[in-house]
Amino acid sequence: MDQPYIIELGQWLDTPAGRYVLQWEQAQVNSMVANVFGYHAMQVGLPELDLLQASRIRHKARTSIWFEHGSQHGAAVITEPENLPFDTQSIDLLVMPHVLECSTNPHQVLREAERVLMPEGRVVISGFNPWSLWGARERIPGIDPLLPIPAHNQVSLVRLKDWFKLLSFELDRGRFGCYAPACQTDRWLERWSFMESAGDRWWPVCGAVYVVSAVKRVAGMRLVGPVWKRARARARRQGAVVSQKACKQK
Repeated sequence: MDQPYIIELGQWLDTPAGRYVLQWEQAQVNSMVANVFGYHAMQVGLPELDLLQASRIRHKARTSIWFEHGSQHGAAVITEPENLPFDTQSIDLLVMPHVLECSTNPHQVLREAERVLMPEGRVVISGFNPWSLWGARERIPGIDPLLPIPAHNQVSLVRLKDWFKLLSFELDRGRFGCYAPACQTDRWLERWSFMESAGDRWWPVCGAVYVVSAVKRVAGMRLVGPVWKRARARARRQGAVVSQKACKQK
C-alpha cells in the first residue's frame, strides 16, 4: 500500500468535505453489513474508523499498515492489504474503505480478499468515482487538488466490475453518493445539500464516491443441511418402504 496516500486520506476525512463523504459512506456500509452473518468480520485499512459498528458478527477486528503506540482505534493486526495474514477461507465479511485506490497493486488486494473469504462471504468496498464532478475537477490543470488521492489512482466502478468477474465475485449491491460540488466548507456543502436527492434521481453515476457489496461465489458448491436432518429423511424413506412390503405380504 502507498503509505502517503492512506495517511493523507485519514487526515482529509477530518475536513468538511471528508466528513461529508464519511457520513454518507458510513450509512451505506451500515445497511450492507447489518444482515451479514458468520463468525469473523474484518475491516482492512483506516482503523481509526469503525465501519463494522452495524455488523452483528461477534468477532470483529481492524487492520493497520503501521503501529501507533498508544493508539485507541482498536487495530488488532498490523499488515499490508496485499498480503493478509489470514487463513484461506477464514473470513465471512471484509470491509475495505478506499483500500484499492491507496494501493500500488489493487488487483492483488482484491485477490487476497477472494482468498481469505469463505464461500458466499461478502466484501464491501468504497472508493472515489473518477468520472464524477469531483474527479473531473482533479484533472483540470492549475487547480489545487481537493481529494487526497490522484484521479489516476482512483478505481472506476466499471474497472472494479471487470475484476469481480475475473475473481468469481458477484456484485450484490451498490450506490453512488455525494453529489454536492467540491466545496471545502460546511456552509457551502449545506447550501448544496439539495443536490443529493436530485443527483440520485437524475445522474446517479456521477456521485463523488461509491460503495459496493459483492459475494464470493464458488462454482459447483451446494449448501447441505445438518446431518441429523439427512438422517431423519433417510429413516422416513426406509419406514415407507417397509410399510409397503408389509401391505403386500398381507
